[in-house]
Amino acid sequence: MVTIKDIAKLANVSHTTVSRALNNSPLIKEPTKRKILEIAAQLNYTPNFNAKSLVMQKSHTIGLFFTSISDGTSASFLAETIKGVNHVIGQEYNLYVRGIDDYKEYSSINNQRFDGIILMSQSVSDNPFIYHVKQMKIPLVVLNREIEDDKIINIISDDKVGSRQAVEYLLQQGHTNIALIEGREGFKSAQQRKEGYLTALIEENVSINKAYSVEGNYDMESGYNKMEQLLSLEKPPTAVFCSNDDMAIGAINAIFASGLNVPNDISVVGFDDIGFAQYTNPRLTTVKRPVEQISFMGAEKILSLIQTKNVSGETILVNTELIFRDSVRKIK
Repeated sequence: MVTIKDIAKLANVSHTTVSRALNNSPLIKEPTKRKILEIAAQLNYTPNFNAKSLVMQKSHTIGLFFTSISDGTSASFLAETIKGVNHVIGQEYNLYVRGIDDYKEYSSINNQRFDGIILMSQSVSDNPFIYHVKQMKIPLVVLNREIEDDKIINIISDDKVGSRQAVEYLLQQGHTNIALIEGREGFKSAQQRKEGYLTALIEENVSINKAYSVEGNYDMESGYNKMEQLLSLEKPPTAVFCSNDDMAIGAINAIFASGLNVPNDISVVGFDDIGFAQYTNPRLTTVKRPVEQISFMGAEKILSLIQTKNVSGETILVNTELIFRDSVRKIK
């Protein structure tokens, strides 16, 4: 394995000079720097990040944490988040992905292991983790859930407004018997989307039927099972708003399995606009939540924090958008 000392010998300079040149130090003259970089390239030199970490006190690792990976986080949500972050951070950093619920305590979460942490926060149960990261003085960006802390960078989508718009659209299409398949209990997104659903009904003076609100778990299986529950009611709904697309896909399958049709018998609207949404049959009308964009912005912010050590917080709100497809029918 080629080392800095090998390059120094060939360039006839000290290994300190080589180290500075490879780190683009302004202390090294341009011709010397160019010569060293050319020799390094010819020898296929790759930096030893472990050794570099000891010198620079950097781990070259960014942590991407979720409330839970195994429980309540859909595969599409996980993939879009990782894709958005990975697109930004480049090869200089390792990306470490984990669920907070994997940890009994947080002693291993320290600034020797992480240069920065991005938290895709789904629940208030994350707060102890957030306080720990702050206490360790690890640069932190929190996505997806609003945090009342003016020293934290917080990037969120307006789920309540998005849900309200989805239900308003169903009301405009003549539906008044509108059910809700909720997200996982304790998740902030589930609460926000239910509030949007209720707000839309209340504003239009539509009576709220408690039997029309059923609790899912953000996966297709719960969407299927809860749709079966709604279909078994004496007066089933004519439309269903699902708190994510995975549950909406499950609900559509349950409707067809019962001998009914989407949208002719029951209309379905989802939330997230995952990749599968435009390939379901019928194509799914849904609220586009830009998870990849939020994650992309979060990664840009964490890199900026790592470089500048600037701790001034801000809240960035990213708009949702209702995507009209084929799973909703207008009724008289």
